[in-house]
Amino acid sequence: MKDFTVEYFTMTEQDASEYAKAIKLFPEEAELTCKEIGDGNLNYVFKIEDVKNNQSIIIKQAGPVARISDEFKLSPDRNRIESEILGLQYKLAPGFVPKVYNYDPIMNCTVMDDLSDHEIMRTALLKHKKFPLFADHISTFLVNTLLLTSDVVVGHKEKKELVKQFINPELCEITEDLVYTEPFYDCPRNEIFEGSKEFVKENIWNDKKLVLESAKLKFEFLTNAQSLLHGDLHTGSIFIKEDSTKVIDPEFAFYGPAGYDIGNVIANLIFAYANGKFTIDDEEARDEYLNYLVTTIKDVVNLFTDKFNKAWDENATERVAGYDGFKEYYLDTILRDTAAVTGLELLRRIIGLAKVKDITSIEDTEARVLAETICITVGKTFILNRESIKTGADFISVLQSAELTSVKGV
Repeated sequence: MKDFTVEYFTMTEQDASEYAKAIKLFPEEAELTCKEIGDGNLNYVFKIEDVKNNQSIIIKQAGPVARISDEFKLSPDRNRIESEILGLQYKLAPGFVPKVYNYDPIMNCTVMDDLSDHEIMRTALLKHKKFPLFADHISTFLVNTLLLTSDVVVGHKEKKELVKQFINPELCEITEDLVYTEPFYDCPRNEIFEGSKEFVKENIWNDKKLVLESAKLKFEFLTNAQSLLHGDLHTGSIFIKEDSTKVIDPEFAFYGPAGYDIGNVIANLIFAYANGKFTIDDEEARDEYLNYLVTTIKDVVNLFTDKFNKAWDENATERVAGYDGFKEYYLDTILRDTAAVTGLELLRRIIGLAKVKDITSIEDTEARVLAETICITVGKTFILNRESIKTGADFISVLQSAELTSVKGV
């Protein structure tokens, strides 16, 4: 058996099984199997199962470079950040994250609940499954993790210590580059579908007003340490089943603008909408699924607003938070940032390096180009009109308007 107490190395499946035995996670008589199941861009994920006692856990190990590209050199300290934030989120939003059992700073790995009875939400949405409780679940998670880690609730000295604890420069740099910078110029690292290149050039890169707004948003992201973010809250970072929602993979966590997490959720629901629109052949089934997503997007925004107002009244400790009109001002800034980030996420997944299967799995070339045109149009509108987008109905109005415009333009 290898020594796991001396220095880091990237584990194989055999190593992960031996590691589970070494830290005594299973009884002596356990019969272990291991499979590496990671399909993300950064880490190695091992499922260890005791087939004799029907028990299983997940070991997630952070490597020194991203799996998506050797260009991204990353500190394995992100695994420490992930384990600590999961522990905090487990307290703030119980029931909505997996339980962490162990963190190992030498092997840079975290041991946590196995959620095999759940399904990755993006995968489920690609099958056009519906989850009526999702909006209620995710809005509770967002309010509890964003408001309850802000200066509104947390003592300012304690909050500044949390900012230090979750400083995350390497992962933030990826976001700063892939989300806020590279989509807005002809960056060599961008990967654009051939049929969409001219539309991107004309409507994104040549739009000086839009490019200026992206610069403003980037510097807000760099400087606004508002709430402790998940930092990468797309549908690939959510495990789901009919009655349960679990948020995973918070390794991009840091203190930033609260709207960043909410906007990521909404944008990825819009990607699911685009997929359903262009891949479901049966008209009745398509309409039913798209209506479900419209309702879900509206509910995420509106339930977040309602729960945020209530949680503010129950939890705010900062004196000035009680001034007339301040809560409304603060919430407006979050909703503004939510709209902007929804737009940024839509643009970067179409233009930039990291794609989403919702779009890339659309096999018909004309349909994919139209889907991308809609996403780009919606994203641009959210960024430019972010000050006026406040309700769930506002978000849907932008989406449906872009659908009509794009279809007429074909």
